[in-house]
Amino acid sequence: MSEQNRSRTTAGSDISANAEVRALHESLPHTLPADEILSVNKPKPDLHTHRTYTYNGWSFELPPGVFMPGETSRMVHDRLLDGTIPVAGRSYAAMGAGLGVEAVAAGIRGAREIYAIDVDPDSVRTVAEHYARIVGQRPDTAFHPLVSDLFDQLPDAARVDVITFNPPAVRETVSDDPTVVRNVCVGIDIAVRFFDQIIQRDLLTADGEVYLIVSNTAEMRDIIKHAIESGFTPEVIHRQTWDTDNVQTYLFKLSRHIAA
Repeated sequence: MSEQNRSRTTAGSDISANAEVRALHESLPHTLPADEILSVNKPKPDLHTHRTYTYNGWSFELPPGVFMPGETSRMVHDRLLDGTIPVAGRSYAAMGAGLGVEAVAAGIRGAREIYAIDVDPDSVRTVAEHYARIVGQRPDTAFHPLVSDLFDQLPDAARVDVITFNPPAVRETVSDDPTVVRNVCVGIDIAVRFFDQIIQRDLLTADGEVYLIVSNTAEMRDIIKHAIESGFTPEVIHRQTWDTDNVQTYLFKLSRHIAA
């Protein structure tokens, strides 16, 4: 059975005996209709050009094919900087590191160890360049840029305290461009594999946390249900809506509940 089919099978079982968790899950929005998803995820025409991006006074150069962070990504960036996502003195993995803003913010905030992970070599090279220029060498921070499909290339002994991920889990295929697909609309499978690898490889420390961005352009309810049934307890850190469409974007904090 494929990961995607297995996730849908899992989603049909009892979710949890915990009333609070069940209530949170039932409050989540259903996935938007296909036409709405397609209308709000139109690819920008400049993806394969050189661009610039500014955040918190930092300037970033984007080579062709590296995605520009949007408002959903800034939900993570802001909370790394203000300490809502606590990384000071901790081991941190930025999954889908992209341009490198998360890695830079974590370095500035004093993370003990940073894994900047992306499946795209150009993105990882870009992250490393921006980190070296903006953060530089810090004696108390180990920086590890990794080209990896999810956690495949993470060292076997690695354990992390914090993971952030804004997965390309949009349900509908919004473009024929493989770069767009990789960054936007892989679908639910990537989120399922993400949680499965964390569990199978025991990647989180005992008090570790996952911070996940999901909107109702993806199969949010099934993704969070899979996480719950994999042993995570979700908490909504932030919910963002817009006046121009029906998209609802959530930032979840997910913690493991380990059986005694």
